[in-house]
Amino acid sequence: MTPLRFVLTPACLAVGLCIASLGAQAQTTKPPKVQLWMDVSTGTMAGMPEMDSLPGGGGLLGGLMGGGAQGRAGGGNTAYGNARAMSIMPPRVIDIALHNTLRPGVEASQAIPAGMRMGESLPLIPPRAQPTQTEPGEVPQEYQQHQPKGRILLYWGCGATVRAGQPRVIDLARAKPTDYAQAFAGRAVPDRGPRVGPAYALYPNERNQVSLSRDASLVGEHQVRGDGVPASMKFTLGAAQDLMPAIDLRTTGKPQDSMGTSWQPVRNARAYYLHAMSQNGDDLVMWSSAETPDTGMGLFDYLSPATVDRWLKERVLLQPETTQCAIPQGIFAGGGRDATPMLRMMAYGGESHIVHPPRPADPKAAWEPEWAVRVRVKSHTMAMLGEEMQGRRGGMGAAPAAASGGAYSSGMGGAPAGQQPAGEGGTDAGNVVNPVNLLRGIFGR
Repeated sequence: MTPLRFVLTPACLAVGLCIASLGAQAQTTKPPKVQLWMDVSTGTMAGMPEMDSLPGGGGLLGGLMGGGAQGRAGGGNTAYGNARAMSIMPPRVIDIALHNTLRPGVEASQAIPAGMRMGESLPLIPPRAQPTQTEPGEVPQEYQQHQPKGRILLYWGCGATVRAGQPRVIDLARAKPTDYAQAFAGRAVPDRGPRVGPAYALYPNERNQVSLSRDASLVGEHQVRGDGVPASMKFTLGAAQDLMPAIDLRTTGKPQDSMGTSWQPVRNARAYYLHAMSQNGDDLVMWSSAETPDTGMGLFDYLSPATVDRWLKERVLLQPETTQCAIPQGIFAGGGRDATPMLRMMAYGGESHIVHPPRPADPKAAWEPEWAVRVRVKSHTMAMLGEEMQGRRGGMGAAPAAASGGAYSSGMGGAPAGQQPAGEGGTDAGNVVNPVNLLRGIFGR
């Protein structure tokens, strides 16, 4: 009898590899019984000092900068969720969420290293039910929608001059709802944060609202303790999971010129992104450092390493070795003082996952993790472009720069210490842009 013979054609070989791959992925896994999320953020604003809270509570300005009603009472990082926002008050924010499936909604604590300068441990407490902020009734007239007018002008790319084919224009007066969707459609990441609710325990909370100080560090051993929390839930954070430095951003030029931005390399930054916008009459002018047109609204968030790598390849984000980017000449020239361009900048840090016990090497062995920890870090800053200010980091006062320079840095300047600035909203009309007027100009209020 002639023996059977198998010929491994390329197609058969490919099928065999696929089957082997499926076998390797067939490992029985279960979700961790206890999960901890830590989001860490550093935020500053050019031309202003670092502040944990505004004197007198901050009002609207405090809310815009990440404060709020609770911030008026005690200052600091007062509510969970500020790390994902562009919070600059306080400058350093940590959000912690614990989900213990063994004892959901039960208080716990997290022992922290001495370098965090926040005590020996942080209480993790279930969130209180939030009361409704509005009463049923008629919508106030000032918030009723009106027929939009004007245009959205999109510019993109670093460079001294406007590139061919720009701007992309969306005429709001003639646009259809589908056009609005197209105008504001852009890159965005799925919400990968925990969907916090009564089953979670959070920091900060009403019991503890201590913020991270300038010289704080998360490096060291952490341990979560609580009813049902495994005794093994200890983990060590290293330099890659630590607070990122503040972005030392410097800007030069005036809106009628090509405005320059430059910065020192940010430790642990994997990529950068800049975005500016302003009003020009009824038009909204937007610019980003990306090499592709995009409104950019979806990029101001934590990004996974895979997303950062993909968007670096697509030239949406700037490479980590980049230290400068020019804004094209004249795109913000027609806005007037109350529409001073606002620039936002992101430095994307890393994302770390710690799981215990680790995945078994044997693909046939069942994997039942006891607990998992995810840590994300980022740094961001904001600047009012074209202002003749030279900030001084850490000081309450700053001397104006020479009029010819038109430059300032992300050291935050303002009125001299102890002196209340003049003008609407507590700003000096000669030196500091009023963010309230800026937002009124941008959003037509």
